[in-house]
Amino acid sequence: MRKILTAVAAAMLFTGIGHASADLPMKEYQLPAGSRPHDVAPAPDGGVWYTAQRHGALGRLDPATGKVEQIPLGSGSAPHGVIVGPDGAPWITDGGLNAIVRVDPATKKVKRYPLPAGTANANLNTAAFDGDGVLWFTGQNGIYGRLAPASGDIEVFQSPEGRGPYGITATPKGDIYYASLAGSHIARIDTKTGEATVIEPPTDEQGARRVWSDSRGKIWVSEWNSGQVSVYDPAGNSWSSWKLPGENPLAYAVYVDEHDKIWLSDFGGNALVRFDPETQNFDVQRHPRPEANVRQILGRPGEVWAPESGTDTLVMVRTGPAEAE
Repeated sequence: MRKILTAVAAAMLFTGIGHASADLPMKEYQLPAGSRPHDVAPAPDGGVWYTAQRHGALGRLDPATGKVEQIPLGSGSAPHGVIVGPDGAPWITDGGLNAIVRVDPATKKVKRYPLPAGTANANLNTAAFDGDGVLWFTGQNGIYGRLAPASGDIEVFQSPEGRGPYGITATPKGDIYYASLAGSHIARIDTKTGEATVIEPPTDEQGARRVWSDSRGKIWVSEWNSGQVSVYDPAGNSWSSWKLPGENPLAYAVYVDEHDKIWLSDFGGNALVRFDPETQNFDVQRHPRPEANVRQILGRPGEVWAPESGTDTLVMVRTGPAEAE
């Protein structure tokens, strides 16, 4: 059964109360040519994992030395997302293998969890762990699913409105939400039943691409078609939206740091953007290279990491007190 939720509070649209070029110095790390890093995941040990999509590999950068190692994931691999799980290991959504993949961080052993029969070409996208340690994932061809790491069991569900499931996030309480790019909505998954409840943003055909939760469980959304960043508050069932600066913003990635500042990648402006919800101001840092194409952002305390898929580069920006170092 599908449920449609609409905002009970009036949606607010702001066109950028203030914005400026930012002093957000990026530290750069060059990767092997042609690797096309898609997603990135900083690890607890100080290293940084990334998906080398064109090379069919999982990469690991040591920021202290600049050393890069790439681990082949198998013939046909085309990894998309990577996150670090509760077990400290990188977990990968691999569209080429149509499987979830885990790499042991110590032995580098690769373990695959193929999707069940009947779910070929799911176009796997992104994953997140819920509060019980279950891995949830999306597939753009109309599915989402869950993997129980303890047993290896995988269950796949058909999304309520077909094609589109893309970014996914867990709240601090362990709730799971995903964004549907083709469906232009977000959805909340009942982690017990697996049922997805569609939540319609106030802007039609906005192209919700990725989602991220802040510390209070509000869901931030990067809207590709509208060029907006929006936030959904489950407590009040309400929305607010802001247009990114520039003539033709295309909001791709979204990430919320430990200070509840919102980071976005803007393909239209070839920029990394920071939004402060308290002041409603944007800071914009242009990439020094054309077509950087940052498709995902992730971080750890003191650092925000972004993979430039168009330039084979990882960049890092310091946050909070570390910015003064």
